[in-house]
Amino acid sequence: MHVRFYPFVSINNTIRLRQGELYIRLSDLLEGAPEAVLHSIAHILLAKLYRKPVDRAQSARYRRYVAGHDVAAKARLVRQMRGRKHIHSARGHHYHLEEIFDDLNRRFFHGLLGRPQLTWSQNHARRSLGHYDPAHNAIVISRVFDHPRVPRYAVEYILFHEMLHLKHPVKVRGSRRCVHSREFLAEEKGFPELERARTFLHSV
Repeated sequence: MHVRFYPFVSINNTIRLRQGELYIRLSDLLEGAPEAVLHSIAHILLAKLYRKPVDRAQSARYRRYVAGHDVAAKARLVRQMRGRKHIHSARGHHYHLEEIFDDLNRRFFHGLLGRPQLTWSQNHARRSLGHYDPAHNAIVISRVFDHPRVPRYAVEYILFHEMLHLKHPVKVRGSRRCVHSREFLAEEKGFPELERARTFLHSV
């Protein structure tokens, strides 16, 4: 059995079985973790290797530990230092994200949101409309929506949604992460073209 801590970009753990030997790599952010947490990690990795169910208590203990303030803060810092964020340009062929951000900021946030890095994605991704990356303070919108056939209100809604993530960070409740809080969802309903935008995006 070969076990080592490895400087992953984010908290990650892997296990491989090769010629009767186990190769396990754990995130170096987990060095110094309590023994009970290490036992949980071992259980989870072995369960995944042999395709067995993961015990809920073990999974909850691990999630609760990595979601803790100290570990989560270290993870964000390490991701910022080790990871590379490909920032291309906020200016697209048809839409300029900075202009739309400033307009939405004025209309819905009283101009109080600090502008993060804004960029169109490198590829024409369809699985993800957009995302906010807190580690790099960046909002990325799929380039597939930088097109004259895409109505402005649809782009506005995607960016507005990510701006809400900027305003309402992910909260941890016990071992669970709350991505869309009640406050988040309540503010999202205030977007005037909400249903129209969702209908269009579902048709894409």
